[in-house]
Amino acid sequence: MIDKQQVKLHFSKNASNYNQYTHVQKNMRDILIDFMLQSNKDNLKIKNILEIGCGTGYLTTALVDLFPLAHITAVDIAPGMIAEIKSKFKNDSIDFICGDIEEIDINTTYDIIISNATFQWFNHMPLTLRKLYNSLNKNGILCFSTFGRYTFNELNECFEKAKQTMSIKEPIYSGQSFHSLNELHTMCKNTIRNKNSNNEILVESKELFEYEYFNDCRDFFYSIKKIGANNSNKDGRCTSPAFMRKVINLYNKNFRENNRVKATYHCLFYKMIKESVK
Repeated sequence: MIDKQQVKLHFSKNASNYNQYTHVQKNMRDILIDFMLQSNKDNLKIKNILEIGCGTGYLTTALVDLFPLAHITAVDIAPGMIAEIKSKFKNDSIDFICGDIEEIDINTTYDIIISNATFQWFNHMPLTLRKLYNSLNKNGILCFSTFGRYTFNELNECFEKAKQTMSIKEPIYSGQSFHSLNELHTMCKNTIRNKNSNNEILVESKELFEYEYFNDCRDFFYSIKKIGANNSNKDGRCTSPAFMRKVINLYNKNFRENNRVKATYHCLFYKMIKESVK
């Protein structure tokens, strides 16, 4: 389970640093937009958009440019992120809400619900997917990106090797767990499906891998900290300095390419279209 209070704290504290360190997330934004636009041929018909996890606004900016006539509701769990994005937009067509989308009651319907690199922080994915899908207008699109199970596989491997070397039996987690492409695709289909519904469920998905390179493992940890994506798990015991030194040494030794260490990002993209059965 994710500790949402820690998520708020970490992202708020690092809101001013976020854009400087989110190279992969920015690439994901571009891919997400292209993926979404494949199902939307007429931007002028889009009137109402919900963005989840707006952060500092780099997806919001693209939505404003693409859909100049639309009203956008931008939501983020972190007060610091909302303060940061509000300072950049002086636009009456955007409403900003500071809150957890898993807890917020949605009383409006939308033509597009979109989110970039946020769904990995959800504790109740099936319920939240159902709520969002039910908030779509006819022919509405729910489109999101998130991280998959192979994200930070280098770090996960080092945690497991360090546990074995130090004979640690208790669970220690490097971060939250992620779904595979098939797991999340199945979840999307099963949690949205309703045999009494008059709507047909269309789910499309894709995956790709992005890589970042750092001088060493400590630089990698620093980049994660500076965007606020620290380990916010409620489960698992705290790591000792000795354990983390072992992890860092293993990482620097086993995952170096061209004198830099590698970090893998497994990027998943999903799109659900709400179409009436003919």
